[in-house]
Amino acid sequence: MAEYIIKGGKRVCGEIDISGSKNAALPIIAASILNAGKTTLYNVPNIHDTQMMFEILKKLGGNVTKKNNKIIIDTSKVNKYEIPEDLMRQMRSSVIIVGSLIGRHKKALFSYPGGCDIGTRPIDLHLRAFEKMGINIGKNYGNITCSCDKILGEKIDLDFPSVGATENAILTACLAEGKTTITNAAREPEIIDLQNFLNKMGAKIRGAGSNQIEIIGVKKLNDVSYNIMPDRIEAGTFLCLSAMTGGNIKINNTNSETITPVIDKLEEAGCKFNIKKGEIEILAPKKLKAVNIKTMPYPGFPTDLQSVFATTMTIAKGTSIIVENIFENRYKYTQELIRMGAKINVEGKTAIIKGVRKLYGANVKATDLRGGASLVMAGIVAKGTTKIENIEYILRGYEKFDQKLQKIGVDIVVK
Repeated sequence: MAEYIIKGGKRVCGEIDISGSKNAALPIIAASILNAGKTTLYNVPNIHDTQMMFEILKKLGGNVTKKNNKIIIDTSKVNKYEIPEDLMRQMRSSVIIVGSLIGRHKKALFSYPGGCDIGTRPIDLHLRAFEKMGINIGKNYGNITCSCDKILGEKIDLDFPSVGATENAILTACLAEGKTTITNAAREPEIIDLQNFLNKMGAKIRGAGSNQIEIIGVKKLNDVSYNIMPDRIEAGTFLCLSAMTGGNIKINNTNSETITPVIDKLEEAGCKFNIKKGEIEILAPKKLKAVNIKTMPYPGFPTDLQSVFATTMTIAKGTSIIVENIFENRYKYTQELIRMGAKINVEGKTAIIKGVRKLYGANVKATDLRGGASLVMAGIVAKGTTKIENIEYILRGYEKFDQKLQKIGVDIVVK
């Protein structure tokens, strides 16, 4: 098991490029099944989760070729509809392939997905959306079978604006008969990226970014070439890191509009920004002010940056109140921060953080992807040396994380 060794106490400074979005790349890779042809993708992050998605495609009969900075996917020979259980259990996003398999084969067989343990994340909304479109659902000892003679356009009203359920409904509806309308749809930028990709492939979708999306089914989809959007969560992580260390960094290949809530909160904490098209520069004060946040579906504060922002507040002046409204088990990382000297009290979905003067190096363990990134941040500002175990979680979502950190002055090595 790999681990990070970090010698802390350094202020970050410099310039880095943000990678392609993990949360946009995964559904787009899944969508490549629908055109039964070739898909060329650029700006795909080279991370564990995208590699797992490629492995699933290969098991289904697809071919994936990597040439320089592009990925060529050929799904013309995808003739299987069962997602291997061992791969399904490695990441939750694997469930997004189901919508594409149903669209392509009118059937899919899979098990419940795995991934980070950040709380119960049932796929009931996905299954209800499938049922609305005329798909029969069978459950047997943890396996789920989806099948139908034809996919019917229908109105789908989601109980919660789930990103995954919205994406799966879109993928299933692309080749359906008639019009599908999704209400209370997720509004995340990654949904817009998926719509843009599918429309370039020949789909007829409109409304992504709003709470109502309409899909008019088409007969077939075409070969396509597409550039994945930048990763807004990675961008937010590096901005919070710079803020926490009193640093000054510039991030390139990014879109400030997708992380407005994060920038607003960092400004409230005392940071200054210079924002231009495709780049964000942050200049942090020597001491941050405590700020409160509540995670909400987009365009609210993203749950994926809750742990990152909360960690930033551990050394701010004053007391911060963090409210997690999306996942009930997303505070596991706080116990590791307490080992480093943070003062955090968790009560239900609320964390109360009293800022301290210093954090101290310690041996800690990553418990999930974003919580692991937050421990890296803590280790960078801590006095002494920090060892972080279970970094496989972190590698699920951050491309060349240690190399990018080294570029802005962090003393970090992988062992």
